[in-house]
Amino acid sequence: MGNRIIQPLSAIVLLLFCNYFYTESATATQSIHFLKPGDVFENDKPGLQIFCHSANTKYLIYMWKSLTIHLSTNIENYDLYDGKSPQEVMEKHDENQRSWNFNLFGIKKSNKLKINPFEDICIGVYVYPSNLHKYSLNITETRVDVSKLTLMVLGAIVYWSARKLSGNTVFYYLCGVTLGTTASIVILVYFISKLLPRGKIMYLMVATGWTMSFYIIQALWENAHLIAVQYKEWVIWYILLTSFISFVICYRFGPVTNARTKKLIEWFLQVSGLLTMYHSSYFREASIFSCIVIILLYNFPIVIIRKGRSYWKKMFPERRRLLTENEYRKEGIRETNKALNELKEYCVSPECNPWKTVLILKDPIRFARFMEGESHLSDDESREHDAEITRIIEDCEYTDDEDEYLHNSTL
Repeated sequence: MGNRIIQPLSAIVLLLFCNYFYTESATATQSIHFLKPGDVFENDKPGLQIFCHSANTKYLIYMWKSLTIHLSTNIENYDLYDGKSPQEVMEKHDENQRSWNFNLFGIKKSNKLKINPFEDICIGVYVYPSNLHKYSLNITETRVDVSKLTLMVLGAIVYWSARKLSGNTVFYYLCGVTLGTTASIVILVYFISKLLPRGKIMYLMVATGWTMSFYIIQALWENAHLIAVQYKEWVIWYILLTSFISFVICYRFGPVTNARTKKLIEWFLQVSGLLTMYHSSYFREASIFSCIVIILLYNFPIVIIRKGRSYWKKMFPERRRLLTENEYRKEGIRETNKALNELKEYCVSPECNPWKTVLILKDPIRFARFMEGESHLSDDESREHDAEITRIIEDCEYTDDEDEYLHNSTL
């Protein structure tokens, strides 16, 4: 009797258990959305919604392609998560729910998020239960991202000009002023930390460790623009003062003159340029190939150009065009005049021995007349040449008439 009662109860529990998991699975599936460029999704429900984009095929023409997710909302109480898959986003969300409200596993709250178009990526938007939780999300595609292209060009220029920049005075002062201003901000933060009380607040910061430090740094960075706008005059005067002090220090020590120091600066600039080129495209293979190409062109420019030119001529040989009869006659006249002028220049130059030249010539008087500006041909030679040209023209006309007559007769 007891077994008969237990079996129906276990069946009911199993059905309820399966129904619960089926409902959870269906809810999780409904919260995952795969979007393409141009799609717009509007949501008015609280909770976690996951938006995914599948990786695109890599083509070289899409080297500077980028995708941007636009989130339109007036809500401030929401969390963002990123991951390679929906499961990774859910794990980050669950981990964040079990920890403090500091969204350490989430990404920065921003209305515009750039994503890699060549990788699978998911963005999770979690809205806390409230009266207002409506937002819209869409993806836009940029075939050529100007910022990415600018980074590529800037990195190539820095790498190629590293040797000149390492010894340039203007670049030295510019970097010195920038470094001095940045270092002054770090020193200012250090002295402000010295003014903090050593009581409970300091113990709390020590207890929380890097978590609190990361939160404070993130808050300061996000409010940097607000601080610069509200205290614009103070910020300007602070930058001017620190820039002037940095310029004075740089002027006191002067530009770098040591060859090894210049070489270290050159290497540092080249590495910075290559890193900039590498991060200028989501297509990592293409950016690495660009880095290799500029390294080869910088270190072996003549060899590569010659090899490329010979390979191009071998693969695509140039076709030699034959001269027409009119072009051949003009070329002959031009080259003959050129050779005669060169002969005159040689004969009047100190390199020529006139007496030895006279002994070789058959008709020195004719050569002397040629040097004085007369024609190099005699009257008989001119008449013979004209007669030969006339005979050739008549033969050509006769041949054409005969060919035309034979052609008509055949027809």
